[in-house]
Amino acid sequence: MSQYFDMGNETLWNPSNGVSRLFLRQVRVFEAEVGIPSGIGPMVNDECRIDPAEFEVFVNALLERQQNTRHPVMLALFEGFTATVLALADRAGITVDCAGPSAASGSPVEDVQVSRLTGSSAPPTGEIWASRLRERARELSRAM
Repeated sequence: MSQYFDMGNETLWNPSNGVSRLFLRQVRVFEAEVGIPSGIGPMVNDECRIDPAEFEVFVNALLERQQNTRHPVMLALFEGFTATVLALADRAGITVDCAGPSAASGSPVEDVQVSRLTGSSAPPTGEIWASRLRERARELSRAM
């Protein structure tokens, strides 16, 4: 069995029921985290509609939230979901800002890891972060 994530008349993704169920649960968690709706509707009769305008705003807000996080565990929790959402956005032809964190962005850095360990490395930022995220999204898109 599988379910359909559609935008207009186009199917963006047709995952199995289990993958779909987990993804939709994560959508609701990340909507709460970034404080805005995702544009991803409920699953009705094995079909889920995606509103392109709301989805674009959500994806960019999600990326900004992740970009302003420096806590390694928080980043790990974001990583798979963000890459999946980015793959969907790419499939939908939605342009997103995946430039990476910038000191000039004006957004506060949140969830910074304070470690007693010396020599611990900071998470990747900027172009390295964006490149890794895009590559992961491409990998996931090939599996969709």
